[in-house]
Amino acid sequence: MIKNYLKIAWRNLVKNKVHSAINIVGLSVGMAIAMLIGLWIWDELSFDKYHRNYSHIGQLMVTQTANGETGTFESTVVPLSAELRTKYAADFKLTALIWEGAHILAVGDKKISQNGMWAEPDMPAILSLNMVKGSYANFKDPSSFILSQSVAKALFGNADPINKVVRIDNKTNMKVAGVYEDLPHNTTFYAAKFMLPFNNPANWWNTQTAAWDNHGCHLFALMNDQADFDKVSAKIRNITKPHFKMNDEVMQVHPMSKWHLYSDFQNSVSIGGRIQFVWLFGIIGLFILLLACINFMNLSTAKSEKRAKEVGIRKAIGSVRGQLIGQFLSESLLVVFLALILTIILTVLAIPYFNRIADKDVTVPWANPSFWLITLSFSIFTGLVSGSYPAFYLSGFNPVKVLKGTFRVGRFASVPRKVLVVVQFTVSIVLIIGTVVVLRQIQFAKNRPVGYTRAGLISIEMNTPEIYGHYEVMRNDLLQTGAVEDMAESNSTTTQIWSRNGGFTWEGKAPGYDPTFGTIGVTYDYGHTVGWKILQGRDFSRNFPTDTGAIILNESALKMSGIKNPVGKIMHWNGGNHVIVGISKDMVMESPYEKTVGTVFFMSPGWVNWMTVRIKPTMPIRDALSKIEPVFKKYNPGSPFEYKFNDDDYAQKFSDEERIGNLASIFAALAIFISCLGLFGLASFVAEQRTKEIGVRKVLGASVANLWRLLSTEFVMLVFISLLIAVPLAYYFMQRWLMTYQYKAAISWWIFALAGIGAITITLITVSFQAIKAALANPVKSLRSE
Repeated sequence: MIKNYLKIAWRNLVKNKVHSAINIVGLSVGMAIAMLIGLWIWDELSFDKYHRNYSHIGQLMVTQTANGETGTFESTVVPLSAELRTKYAADFKLTALIWEGAHILAVGDKKISQNGMWAEPDMPAILSLNMVKGSYANFKDPSSFILSQSVAKALFGNADPINKVVRIDNKTNMKVAGVYEDLPHNTTFYAAKFMLPFNNPANWWNTQTAAWDNHGCHLFALMNDQADFDKVSAKIRNITKPHFKMNDEVMQVHPMSKWHLYSDFQNSVSIGGRIQFVWLFGIIGLFILLLACINFMNLSTAKSEKRAKEVGIRKAIGSVRGQLIGQFLSESLLVVFLALILTIILTVLAIPYFNRIADKDVTVPWANPSFWLITLSFSIFTGLVSGSYPAFYLSGFNPVKVLKGTFRVGRFASVPRKVLVVVQFTVSIVLIIGTVVVLRQIQFAKNRPVGYTRAGLISIEMNTPEIYGHYEVMRNDLLQTGAVEDMAESNSTTTQIWSRNGGFTWEGKAPGYDPTFGTIGVTYDYGHTVGWKILQGRDFSRNFPTDTGAIILNESALKMSGIKNPVGKIMHWNGGNHVIVGISKDMVMESPYEKTVGTVFFMSPGWVNWMTVRIKPTMPIRDALSKIEPVFKKYNPGSPFEYKFNDDDYAQKFSDEERIGNLASIFAALAIFISCLGLFGLASFVAEQRTKEIGVRKVLGASVANLWRLLSTEFVMLVFISLLIAVPLAYYFMQRWLMTYQYKAAISWWIFALAGIGAITITLITVSFQAIKAALANPVKSLRSE
């Protein structure tokens, strides 16, 4: 019987080629999207599960209140690690401090720059690194380090690297103590390719073992098997207060299982993070698959009249309803099986592009039985869902009426189809509006005045000792190349603020008020190099020897201080008196979606680790870099010439939102495509169903335009109803999304108008082909049988 079902199903598919193609293509596109999203969600949910101790690893987080705002941060103090090991050994099995950054690794003439970390000895054991050579134990030696297989390959080729010497940052030599397997892309420490011993003298943070007020390192812990994260967090909540009484910070242990998806905090409580994207994409995937299933239901029920006699004859010769349901479900499952084959092909072709957009490294797990079990179960479920309504609908026809020729589907038979079309376009329009809002928010933030000129700026990290102490002569050499407009040094790039401090006092400051400012040490030429704008007073200048102790506040810092007529006033900080010589326009140095950080710029040639170079706008970038490189090689021979464009660095701040926008754009386009496939099929059915009516109208004088309007109006009305539902839904959800940003665009009326006009235009284009084709048909042919 099953063989017979499949044979009939195949004949029906072949007989109705256009109908079958629309169903198979629509389902396969929907299933391919669902499969890609499923792989993305699995990658997100399995983040960091590579580590064997996944459920027992935690990170120490600190919650502080500064400038009236409470925030939770990863940066903590160095002595906390030893404190936890000695006083809370019952809860903490292992602890390890790390400090991440880029380093130069050199073997002979070969030099490479890679991200790595200074790490305490227990860090490899906490992460349960898979050592392919050497062991964890050797990492306890302060003159030895471990590296990943990819870095070992880059430095030593196929030679055995164990006990080979590598020069780090041209400062110190270290032996290779071990090689570990590269971490997968979906791990927190994927970018860190080697570990250096934290207790090596070259690591400045190793000198801060008693500094309870200097936050900067990250602290990780392996908890004892029976330890409860919440209970341990309650125990250590005030652990730092006895050592540094002038603080209100609260400590907690954040479990690894929440690092990736639950990284947002409010009042020290984890409230979410990327988990919202998991839910968002999961819902989008289900809705797009639903659109494809709706197409199947609509087209199958629309063809019901043509199969009514088949149902009547089958019932008349003894078929029961269950057999008919089985027949129609088998047809549905055959369509889904064919769609599944096309789905796998589409998925394989789309994965490289999808990975590039989503910043992922997902692959189809062909060898995983769970993947095939889920895929087949999912496909069967899709087939049953999409085929259930047609099966129960068609099998319920009355055989007597059908065979007498008195069967009519009824005036309300098309209502379910219309409802499903409304659902399709409601989902599609919500996606369109959401995509436009996301892209507009990104563009709004991109257009935000940044307070300096990014174009032509490059940043170079000062990561070897040779580069220090040559500022003036190096700047002169760069200016003489003719490619450089100016050069300066600072302790932060123009796209980050890596230092924040309190302890500032000034005349008129309110008692108990201790704001935290961003603090950036600079050299004389910083302002001219970055192109900031001085609103009051003047820039730093060599013409004023006293400027070595001068400071410049940005607008936000001035507002925080409340100082009136600030130029010439004195701020006391860090044991010194600093004269305010100028007020600069706010520069957007951190998130372009948040308010500007109040920042104090001070002269500190000895507290810098970044060079900023402005290339002349008339000089081609490639030519300029070729002239700049020899100068850096002259003063920094131990390092490869590596730089980053400040424009590119700033653009990275939009990466998450752009990723959402790009994926949403693709999903919206595919949702519209699937919906239009369904509309095309329904339009062809309606045109076919009303062939004789159209013939009569043409004979009576109806024009092509009248007939086109007759056939198109119904579908336009359905889309209009979809708009009435979609607009308030989209506004509600996108307004909530925008509330997460301090600097945000308004949701304008034209976005909804654009979505509505677009949806109606697409509908008319889709329907018009069939409508005009029917209107142009020769009425003699359509009325011949009358």
